[in-house]
Amino acid sequence: MSKLSTHYLGLELKSPVVVGACDLTENPANLKKIEKAGAGAVVYKSIFEEQIQLEDARLSNILESYNERNAEMTQVFPGTTYTGPEEFLEKLKRVKQKLSIPVIGSLNAVYPETWVKYAQGIAQTGVDGLELNFYNVPYSFEKSGAEIEAEQIAIAEKVVQSVKIPVSVKLSPYYTNPLHFISQLEKAGIKGVVLFNRLFQPDVDLDTIRHSSPWNLSHEKEYRLSLRYSGLLFGKSKGDIIASQGIMDGDDLIRLLLVGASAVQVVSTLYKNGIDRIEEMNNNLQVWMKFHNFSEINDFRGKLSCKNTANPIVYKRAQYIDMMLNSNKMFNVSER
Repeated sequence: MSKLSTHYLGLELKSPVVVGACDLTENPANLKKIEKAGAGAVVYKSIFEEQIQLEDARLSNILESYNERNAEMTQVFPGTTYTGPEEFLEKLKRVKQKLSIPVIGSLNAVYPETWVKYAQGIAQTGVDGLELNFYNVPYSFEKSGAEIEAEQIAIAEKVVQSVKIPVSVKLSPYYTNPLHFISQLEKAGIKGVVLFNRLFQPDVDLDTIRHSSPWNLSHEKEYRLSLRYSGLLFGKSKGDIIASQGIMDGDDLIRLLLVGASAVQVVSTLYKNGIDRIEEMNNNLQVWMKFHNFSEINDFRGKLSCKNTANPIVYKRAQYIDMMLNSNKMFNVSER
């Protein structure tokens, strides 16, 4: 039987299928199913600083609304305080204790100080690694892309220095040059990158004439941007390369490994096809490796990367030119 083990953040995984942060990973029953299905690791549902701040503000409003109801009762809830992220961290600690596969914490903060504060709290739960979610909405006309990147690199460096567990960054695809930015993250001590975060975007409901927030699952073939950058990074990046977004089945998993990914993160396919899809992906990989006489993933990982492929120009604009020159053939349009 072929060996499916791989590495992520220096951790040895029994499978290259990692379950990304989502609501599924918050439920203990789902986590046991994920482990049983053969996942290599799981990323626990992210902690969002905005959510903590909102819940804190809501609780404060509730408590203050009862203040000074009469002269003899100045507070209905004396001494009541919001626990902040403590409940989240306690849940994460219990998850780590119950699972045998590596557990990665996930963090999405706002301010440099709170990135460090929450990172330290997550690290103290005993998790095996930490994933930082970097995403910036460019609402300012004055702030340059270079300034935003410099801020994020500084945050990454501070977090790495403040914890003893390996740290990765889950990136959006909206950097001018992701390759350069990733190289700077590696200098800051980041051990791996996840390509790419699927971001929630607002929509408009025409019936109610209001903004809406539609369910934002990935679709088939959306892995191609991750595939391109995984192939470009292989052999040139010191850290682990984790592909994400639109990876639906075993064939997609194999494609990303062939171009150089160390592992993949899956979420949408589990919502669409069930947690058993993890086992199906592992089985598909086993069958394919046996057919091609590969005994382990490193026998073929990166075989089709930009570094190793016989046609590295495929990672550049050449395929665009080729598509234009052959558009008639693609769409069966006869020459007139």
